[in-house]
Amino acid sequence: MALVREHLAERGPGLHNVLQHESAVVGNFATARLLLRYGSDEQRVALLEPMIDGDVSAAFALSEPAHGSDATHMDTTAEREGDEWVIDGRKRWTTGMDRADYVQLFARTGGEDGDHTGVTNFLVPTDADGLESLYNHWTMLMPSDHAEVEVDGVRVPHENVVGEVGAGLRQAQDFVHEGRIRQAASSLGAAQFCIDETADFANERETWGEPLATRQAIQWPMGELHTEAEMLRNLVYKTAWMLDQADQLAVSDKVSMANYRANRLVCDAADWAIQIHGGLGYTRASPFEHVYRHHRRYRITEGTEQIQMRNVTGHLFGFVG
Repeated sequence: MALVREHLAERGPGLHNVLQHESAVVGNFATARLLLRYGSDEQRVALLEPMIDGDVSAAFALSEPAHGSDATHMDTTAEREGDEWVIDGRKRWTTGMDRADYVQLFARTGGEDGDHTGVTNFLVPTDADGLESLYNHWTMLMPSDHAEVEVDGVRVPHENVVGEVGAGLRQAQDFVHEGRIRQAASSLGAAQFCIDETADFANERETWGEPLATRQAIQWPMGELHTEAEMLRNLVYKTAWMLDQADQLAVSDKVSMANYRANRLVCDAADWAIQIHGGLGYTRASPFEHVYRHHRRYRITEGTEQIQMRNVTGHLFGFVG
């Protein structure tokens, strides 16, 4: 996934790399992978192949209006009544609700705020009574598919619980770990696209009779970006390989390193591309402002870069892990 996403992003925005929707050509199938790892046999038989074929789509509802990166605090609750669960609350940034048949919705079913246990993942049909997608948030990158969702007395059967009751945050960690390496790979590819396009432009554009590429004010920042991209490429590849070999949490700090550095790099690369291309770089005739607007949100989503750094230092000093 990381290799293909980097490859496509390195070729700039296009039908191969649609930045408005996360899925693009390389499907963002984290919801399917959660069913594969944690779902019941019945859930896997009913939904996995339709999800992969594109016949069924699932959204993911973890964040809330009052709680973002800290998912241990959650106002959405679910109470069991016989063979059913009744869910109440509100979710934010529920990406893909406009086309989803189901939403994997997380609610607190036990414990206290701050507990890492007591949160459960429910598979909720999007046409369930009491579930309403209110609106999509207006963001830097439009159109947006990040919905505000109201959950008012939604009833689902117990068989719609994904995995163990109370163990949903472990599943959510799997989701965000894969999302973080996906983002890192895409950001790395997009950063290299900005670097390469700007290098070509600097070789062609002349000022006072000399190509821009001969100016040290152009060379030094571009050299820094190019070096950072090469170092990150090795970290992203290594981390993606480690994710294939080991438990998600065993490489959590490496995932965070790759994520926040790559997402920061692409913003820097797009910013320099705009600067060096001058007025044309600032227009929408050039792709760089589009790249910046898309990847700027990666420094917030799947955990802010401050959360990523907190995770890195937590492992370094032995606070977590």
